[in-house]
Amino acid sequence: MGDVKDLDRISRIYEHPDFISRLQLIDEAEKDRKFCRHGLEHLLDVARLMYIDALKDGYIASGALSREIIYAAAMLHDIGRAEQNTSDTPHHVASAEISRVIMPACGFDEEETRRVEAAILAHRGREEGKPDDRKTDDVLGRLLYKADKASRQCYACDARLACNWPPERMNMKVGL
Repeated sequence: MGDVKDLDRISRIYEHPDFISRLQLIDEAEKDRKFCRHGLEHLLDVARLMYIDALKDGYIASGALSREIIYAAAMLHDIGRAEQNTSDTPHHVASAEISRVIMPACGFDEEETRRVEAAILAHRGREEGKPDDRKTDDVLGRLLYKADKASRQCYACDARLACNWPPERMNMKVGL
């Protein structure tokens, strides 16, 4: 499983001023939201689900993915919601742009940054009802997409009947 040092760069993301300020803006914008929120709890839920799937599918053991890359993608995938709330920039585009600033400052190399950026850009394409030109064959993007959806507990949500998500997109099963 590795030691605590394995996540040093993730701690740097969490402590990065841009990450902190954007997370605060998201929390403030969503404080009265009755539907799914996009704060730290969601980001960490997505990271943990991605990591479980990566372990189960052998991506960690094979070296295809590292825990830090998984956590970086999860921690940064929705961080652009602050921009989406104040401009017309879709959050996945803003999140990818922000990842290009935060990751190098936290010790990630160019290839790691590119890989996370591609996964972030891919995590919304399947939802928009359009041909998915951002769809990725990359395992990181697939894990991020799956974990983002599985992290939603629609099956237990009191606001489910008022939600604007179509029923086929809702996560209605425990343990997905």
